[in-house]
Amino acid sequence: MQTLLTVLRHCVVSAALALAAPAALANAYEAHLPAEINTAPQLCDYAPCKDIFPNATSFSERKGRPFYVEAYAEADGKRKLLGYVVLSTDVTDLPAYSGKPVITLIGLDAEGRFAGVKILKHSEPILLLGIPESALIKFNDQYLGKFVGDNIQVGQSRPEENIIGLDAISGATVTVIAQNQVMMTAGAAVGRQVGILEPVVREQARFIERKHAPDWNALVEEGSIKRLVVTPEQVGLPRGSEPFIELWFGYLNQPDIGKAVLGASAWSNLMGRLKEGEHALFVVRTAGKESFKGSGFVRGGIYDRVQVRQDMDAFTFRDLDYYNLYSVAAPGAPAFSESGIFIIRSDSFSGAYPWKFVFLGNRVDRATGTRSFANFDADYWLQDTYLEGGRPHIVVPDAPWLRVWKTRAVEIGLFVALLIAVAAVYANRDRLTRASTRKNKWPVNAFKYTGWIISIGFVGFHLLAQPSITQVLTWFHALLFQWTWELFLTDPFIFLFWIFIIVTVFLWGRGLFCGWMCPFGSASELLYKIAGSIGLKRFQFKLSQRAHDRLKWLKYWVFFGLLAVSVFSMGLAEVLAEVEPFKTTFLVGVLNRNWPYGLFVAVLLGLSIFTERPFCKYLCPLGAALAMPSTFRWFGLRRKQECSTCHACAVGCGSLAIDKHGRIDHRECMLCLDCMVLYTDDRACPPLVKERKQREKAGLALTPIGEDGYYIPIKPVPARAAGSTR
Repeated sequence: MQTLLTVLRHCVVSAALALAAPAALANAYEAHLPAEINTAPQLCDYAPCKDIFPNATSFSERKGRPFYVEAYAEADGKRKLLGYVVLSTDVTDLPAYSGKPVITLIGLDAEGRFAGVKILKHSEPILLLGIPESALIKFNDQYLGKFVGDNIQVGQSRPEENIIGLDAISGATVTVIAQNQVMMTAGAAVGRQVGILEPVVREQARFIERKHAPDWNALVEEGSIKRLVVTPEQVGLPRGSEPFIELWFGYLNQPDIGKAVLGASAWSNLMGRLKEGEHALFVVRTAGKESFKGSGFVRGGIYDRVQVRQDMDAFTFRDLDYYNLYSVAAPGAPAFSESGIFIIRSDSFSGAYPWKFVFLGNRVDRATGTRSFANFDADYWLQDTYLEGGRPHIVVPDAPWLRVWKTRAVEIGLFVALLIAVAAVYANRDRLTRASTRKNKWPVNAFKYTGWIISIGFVGFHLLAQPSITQVLTWFHALLFQWTWELFLTDPFIFLFWIFIIVTVFLWGRGLFCGWMCPFGSASELLYKIAGSIGLKRFQFKLSQRAHDRLKWLKYWVFFGLLAVSVFSMGLAEVLAEVEPFKTTFLVGVLNRNWPYGLFVAVLLGLSIFTERPFCKYLCPLGAALAMPSTFRWFGLRRKQECSTCHACAVGCGSLAIDKHGRIDHRECMLCLDCMVLYTDDRACPPLVKERKQREKAGLALTPIGEDGYYIPIKPVPARAAGSTR
């Protein structure tokens, strides 16, 4: 089975490569990298460092922590330092939109300017099938010549704030923001080690000794002891009841905390062994079989599984930086299977400022079986009550996703207003449909048509906020393996759109999004309406109910097929998700893609001229994903008792969502409201027409029509069944 899936995967990806942008970048998609690239001392034997420094004649072994490589050239018989090469995953494994890092080779010249950038491997399908190679190369080229110490951000330059802006790639915002973080983090890590960037000098902590002895639980509650848990699924293993590793750690220099953890005598002995400017922290493992000391400790006295980071500074530990920890004195401390005390010997570290404890583990890619390093961290910051003068005031830069939200605040406000307005209009659908008749649907249509135009122009083409099945698959895997809020917050419009979709699906069904707000669905429906109004109506047709009832299940097969494939290969599933025309239509553009993609969109939109929403009804996997929870909506469209035998609404239903028994299938209904206009029209709805004529013949007043779809009685009349919301 696995062999068959592997063959299928390679066949589909090969076909995609043939259609995609030039091969140089396409080869980086899920590229096979040698395992030694992550561990071998000679990095450049396994990575194309010559592409970064073409004039280099030799490269050093990996140096420092995090690792980097020196590039040299022979000049006049002497060896000249050209610069430095760093593999991004030696510094950070920050995930991009696919949930996996973009593995990048980055070069700095001897003066600290970016000298080269090369993507070695990525898992971003949009970089394979949507964004041309030239766009990504152009984005990376913006770094060349810029100093690593500059404040470089994706977005507009702001000289007054010393911010150098980079032009983003339309449709790949999340990917380029992640790439910018990787570039700046990796560059700064090397720059600080080799002296290009000045070391950060932090004021050392001045402690307040409160003379109290907190127990373990009190220390945990106040944040003086922190917990770091890594689950099996985070490292690519099957989900289990036990964590892959569970660590507890804390800072020992503060007297109250140190004495509580070690005991007064042991703490005094430890502090006596430390020099000025040195810092101690303890670590204990309470669950999991993985050692936090790592295999490197045996080979060369290097603890390659733990690290401390403070801003851009990384602090690692050698054998002389480790002391044994035999017991924990704090009452209530859990049993542990491994323990130790690590010493930070650097003036750059300060216990007064926040820092992170990092565990570096191996992650297995289920799709390829390859291993890579992954960083898992937990934040730590001493409480105000332990620091003289309290915590220092520091300006924490906004997270990348927050900068996006601030930059596009006006557009976000307009988008939220649009979503609220559409929901409010539909919530008042009863008033809207009562103001319309079968011959004059303009009160309803005015809102729908306006929504379609705004959805196509503003939401689709301007904001590029077309929801997609790939987001459903990404969220499915995030829930299974590792949920990261930042991943979804980076695109505010998609994030807000999905909140709207989830809420409205459970309120009214999928029809409000699919029928009113989906950019591609709106374009398809608007084409059908325009074609009918300019004389093509005689060529327009509907499938028979029998054919529709068979074909409507196709989209569910497409959805479940993509979901099943994603379990084995998320990358392959996103490639196959090209069954959606959304990326070609809005994110990338027909003119920026190879002709098969444009032809596919043209065929779907061409069919939309002659039959209503063919893609939405029969192929859309996103529609299928939203249709299933629509079964559990809270509010449905009203029906009369006579609807079971009267087929007036069904005849005019463009979605073919009304069956022979008069029941509305809200999984297929696009909430066009045509049936609800008929529901209260006493000159179109057969039961109402009959009642109106009876009242006129009997001389009774034509009182308003009630919510049950009948005239409100003005005197007792025989009881009649109320309308259902089935």
